[in-house]
Amino acid sequence: MVTDRGLQVLRAIVQDFVDTREPVGSRSIVERHAFGVSAATIRNDMALLEEEELIAQPHTSSGRVPTDKGYRAFVDHLSDVRPLSPAQRTAISTFLADPHDLDDLLARTVRLLTQLTGQVALVQYPSFARATVTHVQLVLLDARRVLVIMVTDTGRVSQRIAILPAPADEAAVEAASARLKPLLIGMPVGDAADRIRTARAEAPAAPADRTLAAIGAAVEDELDEFRQNRLVMAGSATLARREDDFRGSIHPLLEAIEEQVTLLRLMSEMAADDNGLATSIGRENAAFGLGEASIVASEYEAAVGSARIGLMGPTRMDYPRNLSAARAVARYLTRMLEEDDRR
Repeated sequence: MVTDRGLQVLRAIVQDFVDTREPVGSRSIVERHAFGVSAATIRNDMALLEEEELIAQPHTSSGRVPTDKGYRAFVDHLSDVRPLSPAQRTAISTFLADPHDLDDLLARTVRLLTQLTGQVALVQYPSFARATVTHVQLVLLDARRVLVIMVTDTGRVSQRIAILPAPADEAAVEAASARLKPLLIGMPVGDAADRIRTARAEAPAAPADRTLAAIGAAVEDELDEFRQNRLVMAGSATLARREDDFRGSIHPLLEAIEEQVTLLRLMSEMAADDNGLATSIGRENAAFGLGEASIVASEYEAAVGSARIGLMGPTRMDYPRNLSAARAVARYLTRMLEEDDRR
């Protein structure tokens, strides 16, 4: 069983290893931290930590480094996540101010998190399955292309181009708009997609109906995408710059970033504490092929439900700082989305 001082020694080892990248010895702990005991006493504490597999000795006669289990104990015993500095908070509010739409806001969010932490930043889109369509507009770009614009009550604005099977004019597009709007406006996204699907299946083969069917197909595809989980990411280049911090290859992480599905599953399944913070460390991610990485996350709230902001990097990361950044940005994002809903 680890004593209170043993946990303090573990905390010192984690902090010093994160700061220096060098294995930590008992003498450096005595010199850098005010424990008020001898190096021999610290060595005894370190031996107990090693028995518990919380630290390990990478080389003979070297100091100790935290194991994945040690990082987990360190995170679980964090008494508090330190707040960001006033300058960092100002940077958040300035960087995220006045976004054009949700896509712009989330894109700014991941760029900001990467700048604050030097890690790969991940933000889940909130699920729009329960959103309601509030506006639909069709714009004829040329005789064979129609731009479909849709807006939901969550503020999401989407655009998709429909390719028509035959040339059409403004009158044909206006007729299609008049038939589509009653099926969409005021309807939840899922119901709207079902109604469009039914209308397309029942449409006759007349030219006007083929135009409607082509536009309806684009609308259906866009509504189906509304219901899919999505991630926006930034900072993948940081993995290459920090490749030495990983015990093995970074290729599984790069593949996960490219595919997104694995990261979406992992982000969704991470267990959160009472403050909405979640951490998954090293071998805890082995089932996802990401045993070399750690992910920290914080929840934010949108009108359609909660989603997560996360940071991914090596297990040798500054957990308190990263959790603090994720939490602060998540809280700011929640406030922005609440203010937008009240407008």
